[in-house]
Amino acid sequence: MDFVTLKDIAAARERIAGKVVATPTVPSASLSRLAGVPVHLKLEHRQTTGSFKLRGASNAIASLSADEKAKGVTAASTGNHGRGLAHAAKLEGMRAVICMSKLVPDNKVSEIRNLGADVRIIGKSQDDAQEEVDRLVAEEGLIMLPPFDHPAIVAGQGTVGLEMMEAVPDAATVLVPLSGGGLAAGIAAAVKALNPDVRVIGISMARGAAMKASLDAGKPVLVEELPTLADSLGGGVGLDNQLTFAMCRDLLDEVILLSEEEIAAGVRHAYEQEREIIEGGGAVGIAALLAGKIRSEGPVVALLSGRNIDMAQHRSIVCGDAAREQAA
Repeated sequence: MDFVTLKDIAAARERIAGKVVATPTVPSASLSRLAGVPVHLKLEHRQTTGSFKLRGASNAIASLSADEKAKGVTAASTGNHGRGLAHAAKLEGMRAVICMSKLVPDNKVSEIRNLGADVRIIGKSQDDAQEEVDRLVAEEGLIMLPPFDHPAIVAGQGTVGLEMMEAVPDAATVLVPLSGGGLAAGIAAAVKALNPDVRVIGISMARGAAMKASLDAGKPVLVEELPTLADSLGGGVGLDNQLTFAMCRDLLDEVILLSEEEIAAGVRHAYEQEREIIEGGGAVGIAALLAGKIRSEGPVVALLSGRNIDMAQHRSIVCGDAAREQAA
């Protein structure tokens, strides 16, 4: 499968205009002091559904034919893709069936149900949920729109990268949460096309980082999915990955892993210093800066990718308890 290009991303931007929010990018005084260079935060958690996933989902649905739309869509999700797909499908009056594992937090499941989607809770991993998706495609004819390994999804997520570079044209380093690679691949494709010298760094959790393990192995591999504060970054990359593995391998400059304590510190900083409520997976850019794991010669743009955190968990993190419980 050919890589997603800047032309594809620009087309996606036109396709989803009016369906998504062009989110702001703002300077962070506290992180700039810490890093010694200007640090900007891309506030994508303020997207309509609380995460960047709406961009890819909207572009993928807009790319379907009338016959495909009539069949309905399905996907496996750790929560945010399911919410974005359910929202985009509802706008089109389409059926959506979202399959998730028991690891997906209840608040994310209920929000998807509230959008009118059919929710299936299957097994203990995203791979288990994918088996139900495959059945729905084979037996009921639904169209699968996966959370990351799909060119229209990647192109939609890449529109975040266009907005980042327009807001901070002299950016030297871009920090992107890394899971299955749809977001990281899309942003890296946009950023590198506009300025090949910008370093794009993928950031994930140490507990079950499937893309990092796959990149280290030189091919997609299975990784046990573990409970983590960065739950939205869980799940595998797919052993038959067609697109995002190769794009992340060729376009990312580095991948950084974070402990549960470091992720919790990122969530706390976002709340206490930036006045933003961010889920664990969305706070990893901040967390990497706080942990001293980012070195940049010029301005940094860190993506805050989602806010869909259970508020009881958020209170626990802010009070300093959650990371110890998760790692236990």
